[in-house]
Amino acid sequence: MKKQTFLKGSVILMASAAAAKLLGALFRIPLTNMLGGVGMSCFSCAYSFFMPVYALIVTGISSAVARMTASCAALGMYENARRIRRVALVIFTAAGLPAGALMAALSVPFSVYSVGSADAAAAVAMIAPAVVFSCITAVERGYYEGLSNMYPTAVSQVVEGIVKVAAGLWLCGYVTANGEQLMCHFPWIGDIRALAAAAGILGVTLSTAGAALFFAVLRLFSGTPESTEKTLISRRSIARQLVREALPVGAGAVVTNLSALIDMWTIIGLVSHSGAYSGRFEGVAAGEVPQFVYGSFSGIALTVFNLVPSVTNMLGKGALTCIASAKGCGSPEALRRGTTQALLTAAAISVPAAVGLGVMAPEVLYLLFPRQSDEVSLCISSLRLLMPAMLCLCMSYPLFSMLQAVGKASAPLKIMLAGTAIKLAGNLALIPLIGVDGAALSTSVSYVFILAAALRIYFRETGAVPDKLPFLGVLYAGAMCGGAAYVAASVCGNGPALRLAAAVIVGGGAYIAVLWATLGRKLSAVRKRA
Repeated sequence: MKKQTFLKGSVILMASAAAAKLLGALFRIPLTNMLGGVGMSCFSCAYSFFMPVYALIVTGISSAVARMTASCAALGMYENARRIRRVALVIFTAAGLPAGALMAALSVPFSVYSVGSADAAAAVAMIAPAVVFSCITAVERGYYEGLSNMYPTAVSQVVEGIVKVAAGLWLCGYVTANGEQLMCHFPWIGDIRALAAAAGILGVTLSTAGAALFFAVLRLFSGTPESTEKTLISRRSIARQLVREALPVGAGAVVTNLSALIDMWTIIGLVSHSGAYSGRFEGVAAGEVPQFVYGSFSGIALTVFNLVPSVTNMLGKGALTCIASAKGCGSPEALRRGTTQALLTAAAISVPAAVGLGVMAPEVLYLLFPRQSDEVSLCISSLRLLMPAMLCLCMSYPLFSMLQAVGKASAPLKIMLAGTAIKLAGNLALIPLIGVDGAALSTSVSYVFILAAALRIYFRETGAVPDKLPFLGVLYAGAMCGGAAYVAASVCGNGPALRLAAAVIVGGGAYIAVLWATLGRKLSAVRKRA
């Protein structure tokens, strides 16, 4: 079986993550334009319930299966690797089935508690089966990653994205166009937008089924090398080790996803209590304003906010391998070099993205959501306030993997718990004062704390403090990028597309030029060492 190097595997995963995120944007942006703020509140309600369940049950599966498979493959024990996959499929599918059933059973009370009505219940029920399909997909991805073959993971992510865009948008559009005929079959749903949101969520579930089907087909045409080992690991031992490794990762991921639940409950509750936005939005009834505000924030501001971190998240897998190897061989220089490479790469990607989105927030949002002017006007300042959080989140992803690599696996969970407490306190204090912008500001404050705490623990544990000069150079280049983008947009008239194109070309060119002028030799050295 042909294996990929660390660098090649990381590039494959980052490219597939970028493609998957692009497809995700092609799904969420038209969907938001069709559903509006109120419909997106139902869609986001379902996602807010799904993500913590997904995090607990699914998130740790791939890494646990990959690590155990890699250990067996390194010794040529491929029959044991296949046994690990079979056991993992059984135990995690068995865990996913009751989790999905529980989600469906709680759909009505969760919807009533979260958005004040049962309108979101159909969307919650539609996404529940995705837990089971995601468990199957996570096992298969971990198995092939353990064999140092990243292509199946990459292709399955693209397949999932394509099915989501095609099925989700078609179903949502069909329901929107035939609302009167369909509503009579769903008398318990009071708004066509809620039914359309459920149709869009069904597209998400079908996408996870598509990824699982891809692996089923792949197994028909692929295999693993023959193995001659005489001793097989017991299924009970495999099951215990899988659960022991997957659960801590899942628990940490649950904490990470609590932020979405905090936003849903606090924004809807506090906006409803304060009445801050009453009468501001044309065509939105007074009772729908809290859902409209939350749906706009989650469907527009957070959708754009999450574009870049989901790509830099792939740096974590490469960083873990690199730092673990350096730690294992006891080389302080290799550890410091790996630390610099991981953090500097994350900074070089996230700084211009955060600066550019902050400067060009109106143009980006009006171009992406042309039919939702009220929602966009509500989210412009929120998106700008989220940009420090984007930068810190992009840096935190590889850093958490590096903490795991040096034996501090529990540190990310503790840090995220503290950050979530800051997020909750910030929402409660700021939303009554400045509205939904308070949720954005509290998110940035919490992620600044998370990054600072993670850096402190990592540097204290390893002593691998990188040189500050390259990072200052990235920040300086980012500032020049923002300034150049602003000037270019200012002289290009009123069209958002033209202003944005000029800003991207001029700002991006300025960033690359300044970065190369200040850090050219350093970046060349890092690239050669990689």
